[in-house]
This record gives sequence, structure tokens and C-alpha cells, in this order.
Amino acid sequence: MKIPKRLQPLVDDGLIDEVISRLMSGKEADVFVVRCGEHIRCAKIYKDAIKRSFKKAAQYQEGRKVRGGRQARAMEKRSSYGRQLEEKIWQNAEVDALSRLANAGVRVPETFGCVDGVLLMELVADEAGHVAPQLGEVTMSAEQAIEDHAIMMHYIKLMLCAGIIHGDLSEFNVLVDDSGPVIIDLPQAVNAAANNSAEAMFARDVNNMRRYYGDFAPALLHTQYAKEMWALFEEGNLTPNSTLSGEFEDDSDSADVDSVLEEIKAAMEEAQERKERIREAEENA
Repeated sequence: MKIPKRLQPLVDDGLIDEVISRLMSGKEADVFVVRCGEHIRCAKIYKDAIKRSFKKAAQYQEGRKVRGGRQARAMEKRSSYGRQLEEKIWQNAEVDALSRLANAGVRVPETFGCVDGVLLMELVADEAGHVAPQLGEVTMSAEQAIEDHAIMMHYIKLMLCAGIIHGDLSEFNVLVDDSGPVIIDLPQAVNAAANNSAEAMFARDVNNMRRYYGDFAPALLHTQYAKEMWALFEEGNLTPNSTLSGEFEDDSDSADVDSVLEEIKAAMEEAQERKERIREAEENA
């Protein structure tokens, strides 16, 4: 196929030998299947901010550190330099998160460098070389759903122990290969300890997984892993070896109305975004 303009520099530098096909086009990035020597990989081209439609980007970036006061002021003033810096931070956030999570034992794609807004990484595929499907395209037995849900809760626990919250985790950001689920798409990864919305985003991530797997194993719909893990995290007692039960007793005597309303609002937004993702998937099919 014709080489996309953004990939031409990587071809010229010998990092990519052939662009095979377009894998997907999303709101934040375009992904292409490429050949690098003997290896088939994927190249993720991040869209510029003006073309990117990721909602509430500033909310996700809260708590991300910059090296100096000048950089922080430039970002705050939204100067040309500040916007360029924001773009670099947005792109590097995924590379950093993928590296940290791989070291923590979470199944994520292996990365091979980020050059000029293009991330080269592992193409998650089955033994026959076919691209692994999204979780949302997979059906399963109740037993398999319970098993894979437990794996996802373990990965999410490891992520939180590493101080990272996915922030946009759903059936559209998980691939399933022959060995099970693989978590993808982390440019919006949230700093668990420095973002005021961290708890709400964490709960949404966990409960999205509960909702999807619960369609196949309804017993999972009654679990409370989000509250259980977050309580342990706040107490400083969450470790990679923590045993989770999925049960949680709320000690508060009365409901926090504001929190309930926020959860309802978040659920409504998630449902709308899910519809948009399904529409985009159908258009890209």
C-alpha cells in the first residue's frame, strides 16, 4: 500500500521495511501493520491534538510531571511551545506506561520505540498470525468469563500497585490472543496518587470489566473489586500479592449522594462512548 506521510521518515531510516495494511483508525490514533525485517509489527500514529477527540484530556493529564517551571508555565499558558510539550507528554505517557506495566507483570504489547509521534510495537496475534480480536468481539462460556475476569482483576491490581490507572479501560481496549487478555491503548494513563479523578476512573475501569464479563457470568455483576482494591490502596495495604475476594462492606451509614450522581453520570457517558466505539468499529470493518 501507499506509505502514509507520517511513516515515510521511519521507512527512510530503515525502521520500517514495508507498510502492509491499515489496521484501524480511531479518535486518538491510526494504526498500521508493518514489516520490520523479519518481524510483523504495528505502527501507531498519534493524531495531533487539533484532530484528536479524546474527551477531557486535561483531566487525564492532571498529575503528570514536567521537568521545569518554564515547561509548566508554557503548558499553563497554552503557548505554541506549551502545546508541543503537551503533545510530547501525551505520546510518551503510553510508552512509559507500557514499559512500567510490562515490568510489573501485566500483559501489554512490547514496544520498540516512539519516533516523531509514531509508536512501533508488537502486533498482538494468534499462532496463525491473525490479528487478535478485541474483547468486545469475543464470546465465551461462563467458566471462561470467570477465569478471564480474574486475570483482568489481577492485572488491574498490578497496575494500581505500579501507580497507574488505565483511565479508558473497556472491551475496546483489551485484545484476546491464544494466551488470554492483553491490555492496550494507554496514552491517557492516569497517575493513581496525583489525580483528583483517579478513584472515579479506577472504578469505571474495573466496573467496565465487570459489566462485560458479567454478561457471560452474571454472578460477577455482584462483585465489588473496585471498592475493595481502592480501599486497600488508600490504606497502603495493596500489594501484588494481595488476595482479593471481590467483596466489600461500606462502613458509611448514609449514601454519598454526590458520589452516586457522579457514578450515574459516568455510566451514562460510558454508555454513549460505547455506542460511538461500536459505530466506529462497524465503519472500520
